[in-house]
Amino acid sequence: MLLKDKNVIITGCKRGIGRAMVEAFAANGANIYAHARSADDAFLADMAEISARHGVQIWPLCFDLTDTAAMKLAVKQLMSDKRPLHGLVNNAGITLNALFQMTTEQALRQQFEVNFFALFNFTQSVSKLMTRQKQGSIVNIASTAAQDGNAGKSAYGASKAAVIALTESIATELGETGIRANCIAPGITDTDMLATLPAAIIEATRNQTDLRRLGNPSNIADAAVFLVSDLASYITGQTIRVDGGLR
Repeated sequence: MLLKDKNVIITGCKRGIGRAMVEAFAANGANIYAHARSADDAFLADMAEISARHGVQIWPLCFDLTDTAAMKLAVKQLMSDKRPLHGLVNNAGITLNALFQMTTEQALRQQFEVNFFALFNFTQSVSKLMTRQKQGSIVNIASTAAQDGNAGKSAYGASKAAVIALTESIATELGETGIRANCIAPGITDTDMLATLPAAIIEATRNQTDLRRLGNPSNIADAAVFLVSDLASYITGQTIRVDGGLR
């Protein structure tokens, strides 16, 4: 197991890529602070089942990442637990499909509020804990839309491009303290977010991949496990595309 006895925070764990990450990290022996915006019985039961099946600890951590006061309370909880933190995976995010000329300022601000500012603030707080430990791996989930200039993705792509730039700066600034920071840029992945795209666009994008298929959440989760693990101990400041060879 690549992550036995390591403690990791993963955001956005209720479904999709985040849920797959909880499964993959637990299968590799990690104890997990599993974040969700709100607690409900189904989420708590799901986390308890994964915990029991893999013999690891999973601590639900429920708060709205855009609520600064709630975020600070969550970080205080992490501090009071006094557990070493080996990894932070910033997975939580929202998407928007809208042409540039049809994108409102309000929608743009919402993309950055969730995808960038919330990630920035939470990472800043958690990295302070990691700095004291002189260790840690930060993995931010970006998107190929940040690099490829997809039509209809100006706001979303811009917010994810900001995440890539932030990650590179974090890697530069915190490297000497033993903290690594990397991005994963998923391509078209079979999650609930696909429901916002027309079927024709999904099919066209699928055909633009070398593998001629959609990604699945476990593909992204496996890459995150690798980046947090000691196998990636000399990898930092990178953006790894997990996109099936999207051209």
